[in-house]
Amino acid sequence: MKFLRWLAGMIFLLGLIFIIFGYLRVNLQTKLMLYLLICFMLSLVRVFRGPTPADRSVATDIFGILVIGFCAILAVYTGKDWYMDIAIAWGLQSFIGVLALAKFLEGRNFDD
Repeated sequence: MKFLRWLAGMIFLLGLIFIIFGYLRVNLQTKLMLYLLICFMLSLVRVFRGPTPADRSVATDIFGILVIGFCAILAVYTGKDWYMDIAIAWGLQSFIGVLALAKFLEGRNFDD
């Protein structure tokens, strides 16, 4: 049953990707942003429905990576450098946040 549910979800996601990249008559940046928005929604589902705190931690890390990708696409699309600065700052904060959350989930203090 679990395999069938996984297979149905995979077919649904592949269908969405095919629709976005195949039939939409928009430019590449818009298609990539739509794809990132789908990934945002899927990571938010994992954040809210994650069975364990470790799954939620991984989902927030993925969410940070998606924000960095979104900033990179905006930097290329608009030609402004400060989007990359935002992406670098977000990446550093996301890394430190994931390390802090991992220490908390292990039950250790921050000074250990």
